[in-house]
Amino acid sequence: MQRRQLIRLLGSLSLALSIGTMGTLGVTNAMAADKPLKVGVRGGVDEEIWEVVTKVAKSRGLNVETVVVTGTASPNEALNSGDLDANSFQHIPFLRDQVKQRGYKIVAVGDTLISPIAFYSKKYKSLESLPVGAKIGLPNDPSNQTRALVILRDHGLIKLRDGFDPYTGTATLADVTANPRKLDFIESASVVLARSLPDVDASAIVNSFAYQAGLIATRDGIAVEKRENNPYVNIIAVREKDKNAPWVAPLIKAYQSEEVRKFIETKYQGSVVPAF
Repeated sequence: MQRRQLIRLLGSLSLALSIGTMGTLGVTNAMAADKPLKVGVRGGVDEEIWEVVTKVAKSRGLNVETVVVTGTASPNEALNSGDLDANSFQHIPFLRDQVKQRGYKIVAVGDTLISPIAFYSKKYKSLESLPVGAKIGLPNDPSNQTRALVILRDHGLIKLRDGFDPYTGTATLADVTANPRKLDFIESASVVLARSLPDVDASAIVNSFAYQAGLIATRDGIAVEKRENNPYVNIIAVREKDKNAPWVAPLIKAYQSEEVRKFIETKYQGSVVPAF
């Protein structure tokens, strides 16, 4: 009788251990057997990095499929509507602005990288050498326009209103309080700025579109935003209701892995910097 009880006890312990394992490690295996997690990214740098992330995730039992969102389509709209499970293309100020404007129920769950914005020019070697009345391309979205204006301010070409803080708000041309060189600002979408660089004296281009045009901030930029105390760290975002989903932590860990860190540092040579 005691032997039978011991066998039953061992059987119960084995079952409990199996259930416990499924509760921790088996989450990702269940996801792998089901439909893959769809993560929206932009083409270029993010797409390349996520190719590595998906391999790391797969080796850990998590099935991830990247969806390259092109043109004017919004990765945030696709995420908010449920067409994507997560996205990875934006920094927190951009997400904050999108949530405020469009009411998205989207939150940041993990840091990825810093993708520096820079000014580029086919005609001049520095911002300081720009002539009076120079035509300057600026991104037309609030967060990236803010980053460009901060660079111009830090180089002494403009002044911004007193009290402005990029950690808590954005700046537009309406916040420029001094423009002694009478710079002629042309606002446009980032993809257009990258293609029309020869048509202006200088243009601020976000790294993803600059990279597609063969430009690297630290190599080709005539002025690059500071990396210290930079609020524009890129993030992984999910719907608010999914922030505690069992697949979120494994997804973040797959990105914030040593394999991904080494790939970023080797491939981009400092033009894109890991933020983990």
